[in-house]
This record gives sequence, structure tokens and C-alpha cells, in this order.
Amino acid sequence: MRFEGIYTPIVTPYHDDFSLNEGALSQTVEHLIASGVHGIIVAGSTGEYYAQTEAERIELMTLCARLIKGRVPMTVGTGAIRTEDSIRYAEAAKAAGADALLVATPPYAYPTGREIALHALAIDRAANLPIMLYNYPGRMSVNMDEETLDRLGRSPNFCAIKESSGDINRVHMLARDYPHIGLSCGMDDQALEFFAWGARSWVCAGSNFAPEAHLALYNACAIEGDFTKGRAIMSAMLPLMSVLEQGGKFVQCIKYGLTLRGIDAGPPRKPLQPLNKDDKRQLAEVIRTMNTTISSITGEAI
Repeated sequence: MRFEGIYTPIVTPYHDDFSLNEGALSQTVEHLIASGVHGIIVAGSTGEYYAQTEAERIELMTLCARLIKGRVPMTVGTGAIRTEDSIRYAEAAKAAGADALLVATPPYAYPTGREIALHALAIDRAANLPIMLYNYPGRMSVNMDEETLDRLGRSPNFCAIKESSGDINRVHMLARDYPHIGLSCGMDDQALEFFAWGARSWVCAGSNFAPEAHLALYNACAIEGDFTKGRAIMSAMLPLMSVLEQGGKFVQCIKYGLTLRGIDAGPPRKPLQPLNKDDKRQLAEVIRTMNTTISSITGEAI
């Protein structure tokens, strides 16, 4: 499997009592597919998998598969501290009809490169599906280092890596030394650089509510090879990326951005709290300005 295009880590919409809002989830799936995203990721960090029970996670992946109906590939996250739990999620994802898995470093445990590889290989053996690795040392404390990547070369299922370290030197290393593992942008404010180094996909939470902007940048850089146009679009997107990352309110911003599109994504699960009025006002203004600017660059209405 080749990961190409915009892959949206879908939010989990909740009612005010934190139960799953199936109607809003269905609306989100339809909105994303109609907007032209290339794939949907279930149980990513943006989907708040860490705040869900095992039963809820399995129910969600099964429901999403029914909603997506094979129209775009569905990738399912297997994130967990214990390898045994990740294996169960991988097996459930395969049973639900997932096309691929997202495999991250187990959090909190602080595993070595060898231990990360053995964790990922165990998931691979259990499910035998294409896998996108997820390197996010900011959350997991360690990198998927060369030892990890070399060991994972034993299986062709490891076909992509979402690189979220923020270290541009790792982007260089991955592009140069591991061309068989597709490079996927996992650091939004470096998207232009990722595309310049050959990335063919972008896992971007902001595409939940702004798929048009993210598709515009992807098309300019990865499809058209027009980096002058890409720089202009990226410049218009940077204020949004700054707002999303400030103050630890990432998930809240993504959910409210979707609410601005007419889909009530509801509150985040605790311990996170919804945005206040000032945060909502700032986000809405940044989105409006971004859309107006990108529309003037591409000549297409957003």
C-alpha cells in the first residue's frame, strides 16, 4: 500500500454527556470524503483514543468502517502501553475491515529501539496489514531510531512513517536512508519541507475542518511541484498552525473548527476542557483569514 495524499485523523464527536454522537460522526465522514481527502485515520490522538475504553475503541472502528464503506482507505490506530493491548486493537481493526494500521511507540514505558521494533513486529504478525509507523517523541519520549527502522525492514508491511519529531534532520535521514518507508508529514508547520524531501502524504488534524486548505498545499507541492505557490499557501496557513499548537488546546481547536463547519463535534473528554470565548473568537478569525487568502491564491472558493 502506498500512502498518498491527505489522511485525516478523524475526531470523535461527543454529546455533552461524553457519549458518542453517531450522527455527528456520520456527518464528519461524509464531509471529509466529499471534500476529497484521501484517507481517514481512526483512533489517532485527535480522536482521543487515550480517553476511551477498549469496548469504545472497537465500537468506533467498526462504526467508522460501516460509515466509510470502502470509499477511502481506513487506517486504525493501535496505540497502547502494553503490546498485548495493541495486538487486540490490531486484530479488531482487521476484523472491522481496516485497510491499514497506525503503530506508535508505547507511551510512558520508554522502550529502546529494539523494544519498539519487537512491539511493532508483534502487531504486524498478528494482523498482517500495511502499517504506517508513528514517531512522536514529544508524547512518547523516545524516537524510532535507526535500530528500530533497520529491524522493521524485515517486513514489507512497514510502508510509511508519520514523522512528528519536529527534527528536520530526521526528515533528511528518512528520505535518504529509508526510501522504502514512505515519508508522511506529521509536523504541520514543516509540511513544505516534507514535500520538498519527497513526502507523498500528510496526516493533518486540521483537515477535519479545513480540508480545502490542506489539499491546496498538497496539490501545489506534491502534485504540481509548484513550490512558489506552495510557499504562498503555507504562509497563509502558518497562523492557524500557531493557534492550534498554543496552550495545549489542540484537540479542542480541531473540534471547535469542525463545529464552525456546522458539525457539532462536542466537548473533549476530561481532563481536557472546551475552548473559552476568546479562544473560539481567535480561531474563527484565523480560519476566515486563511480561507480568504488561499482562495485568492488558488482561484477556488473555500
